[in-house]
Amino acid sequence: MQEINIEEFNYELPDHRIAKYPVEQRDHSKLLIRDAEGNISHTVFCRMAEVLPKESLLVFNNTRVVRARVIMHKPTGARVEVLCLEPCEPADYERAFTAVGECKWHCIVGGLKKWKEGPVQIPFDYEGEHYTLQAWRDEQTDGSEQIVRFAWDAPMTFGQLLELLGRMPIPPYLNRDTQEVDYTRYQTVYSKFEGSVAAPTAGLHFTDELIGKLRSEGVETEEVTLHVGAGTFLPVKEKDATRHPMHTEHFEIRLDTVRKLIRKHGDVTAVGTTSVRTLESLSALGWRIISQGEPGVERVIGQWELYDIPEERSGVELLQALADYMTTHGTDRLKAATQIMIVPGFKFRVVSRIITNFHQPKSTLLLLISAFIGDEWHKVYRYAMDNEFRFLSYGDSSLLFPAKK
Repeated sequence: MQEINIEEFNYELPDHRIAKYPVEQRDHSKLLIRDAEGNISHTVFCRMAEVLPKESLLVFNNTRVVRARVIMHKPTGARVEVLCLEPCEPADYERAFTAVGECKWHCIVGGLKKWKEGPVQIPFDYEGEHYTLQAWRDEQTDGSEQIVRFAWDAPMTFGQLLELLGRMPIPPYLNRDTQEVDYTRYQTVYSKFEGSVAAPTAGLHFTDELIGKLRSEGVETEEVTLHVGAGTFLPVKEKDATRHPMHTEHFEIRLDTVRKLIRKHGDVTAVGTTSVRTLESLSALGWRIISQGEPGVERVIGQWELYDIPEERSGVELLQALADYMTTHGTDRLKAATQIMIVPGFKFRVVSRIITNFHQPKSTLLLLISAFIGDEWHKVYRYAMDNEFRFLSYGDSSLLFPAKK
């Protein structure tokens, strides 16, 4: 992989341009349009039906943000904040959220120096009775993560516990505590499956009414599930961006979705970078089937794995291999995990257009946008700055058509 100087993906982002709160109405944010000819204009997001191609396919990420921040205390009163990232035992999200009595999670711990040993806890009331949630540090994994064992005496699942005791993990760059508005607005209207510690923010602009209008105009919709990890906020600290270790994120895809992606190939709009990562990761599964006979879903899709797919292999061919495999094996859905890093030089085989917010300087998300529209990202971001767009998670949006070859 050729060296990528991360300084080339830097820009000045004043703090006052970062949206600290959402606009009053979801679909009244600004929408920048970078069309197929490279022209840039803007409108209001609620007019998306006027700019999105008719009969196209719109793909949402239906993950649901978990109230994953839990404030606990030592018996001495010392405050410890535990952010649940990914289940450990049980390792599957569904089983982890339905666990009763005990479970283990990969966590980031705030106030770790105060928690040398012993439990931290939080007392609570449930259905008129007094209970306690306790947690112990089991071990430290690579980096800053801890494996934390939770135990509780209440007749409820871990998912119910987080809903009762947890707080919404809003982005750290908002520099404020979670507020009541975040519990509804830092969640898409179509969210279904719990597992994310960050919202797929491109979808925050959609309302049920807007989705209904798009469908009435002939736009078809599909959903994928990718659980967004805290690594999405990590800046690229390496001078050479290719040395940045990408985080792992888990996703699920349905056979019906793969078939529709084949039918609508060349006319697929991904809502957000998480949908992009999921859809493009399917090419790796297809290539594994073609070259090895099976998708190997137990193996994480590697950071640079998609760059090894032969240039002549088309998205349709790779998706068809995946659809055929799932059909032959009677599988209506597959779960896998991905670490792909999309940088300039990447060949997009599935995604035709991207709806996305405006991202942090020197981030992997900005690298992805550059891979899609080339150096035009400078022009797009300059336009957004000049026209008072709001940036990052609660900010405004864009509809990007790809750079012409």
